[in-house]
Amino acid sequence: MKVPKRRRREHKTDYHRRLNLLKSNRSRIVFRKSNKYLISQYVTSAEAQDKIEISTNSKELLKYGWPEEFKGSLKSIPAGYLLGLLTGKKIIRTKKEVPIVDLGIARVLHKTVIFGFIKGLIDSGLNIECKKEAFPEKERIEGEALKKDFTTKFKDIKTKIEKE
Repeated sequence: MKVPKRRRREHKTDYHRRLNLLKSNRSRIVFRKSNKYLISQYVTSAEAQDKIEISTNSKELLKYGWPEEFKGSLKSIPAGYLLGLLTGKKIIRTKKEVPIVDLGIARVLHKTVIFGFIKGLIDSGLNIECKKEAFPEKERIEGEALKKDFTTKFKDIKTKIEKE
């Protein structure tokens, strides 16, 4: 019996996918979820050594006016969309090449936070290919599905990010 590698056993690394990403020799956007926040990183690789060039955390949305009462929902679909928008703007501002999206071992389900994040990247101006059917509905992206209506705050935060 072959014992899988430690990071595979811990559900942290899919080595087959990682090898294919490294072979492509392109930079990538790494999207991860922690217990409280969403994290995105612009990563370049040279000889299997990863270098993080741009890092964005959903905690940064608090600086743009994310309300304290919604602080517990920094992993929601609106937070994912705004994080993608913020990350995309940072990539464009620093004139980096368009990356490949690396979702790691996360389950890729349509109309979830992952695709909200990708929609934010596309809306920021990055040219990333994705099926339109996979994106969440506009109402969910704007936060109507949250316990309290979030649409006005969402639009305020979005305009602040776009002005930057």
